[in-house]
Amino acid sequence: MNKSDGFEIKHSIKNKACAINSESLASSVYEELKRRLNAGMLKPGQFIDLTALGNELGISRTPLRDALIRLELEGFIVIYQRRGVMVKVLQLSDIRDIYQIIGALEASAIEEISKRFRASDADKMDSLCVEMADALSVDDFDRYYRANLEFHDIYLELSENKKLIDNVHILKERLYDFPRRSSYIKEWELDSIAEHAEIVKRLRSADFKGAASYVKDVHWSFEVQERYIRKYYV
Repeated sequence: MNKSDGFEIKHSIKNKACAINSESLASSVYEELKRRLNAGMLKPGQFIDLTALGNELGISRTPLRDALIRLELEGFIVIYQRRGVMVKVLQLSDIRDIYQIIGALEASAIEEISKRFRASDADKMDSLCVEMADALSVDDFDRYYRANLEFHDIYLELSENKKLIDNVHILKERLYDFPRRSSYIKEWELDSIAEHAEIVKRLRSADFKGAASYVKDVHWSFEVQERYIRKYYV
């Protein structure tokens, strides 16, 4: 190996290290922006002052740009040429679309896991239904929300399609976490617990097609849930 070969190898390694550091920094910026969105520090309809944000975080434009592109792809912000970056407002049409997509994805996952689902999984889901009911009895919505997500994750994480799981999680964040609302509709959550119980019942009896259909056509049906959706979001 001559000197020029050695130089090229070192240069290549340095470039890769820089790329990794840049990617890591962009991920950190992405997580920080999501934290601010969740906390309501960046509000729907608000334009983000990128210069002030970059100065505050002590970062260059590149990781900030990369983080913003990712957030736009996931539906949290809108990047306008020559106008700036705005936190996206969740419209009723967005909610309708998200419900349809989540319903289709979760139904697909349920049909896929028929050979991997066990009675112990149904037992865990039943216990989470009890936990959700207990949480609502003392108006602890945060605990209810965590148990709700964990309930769905039991069958989602049995899927071998990791992109499906990631997309469902992102869509649920878009619905519930940006920003997280401080109030909730108790009647809706009680109805939801009954729906969860029906899902477990069908899964326990190995009626995977029936469970998938119920998840898509009832639990994640915009039309079925619309009266609550309008009250909660509008």
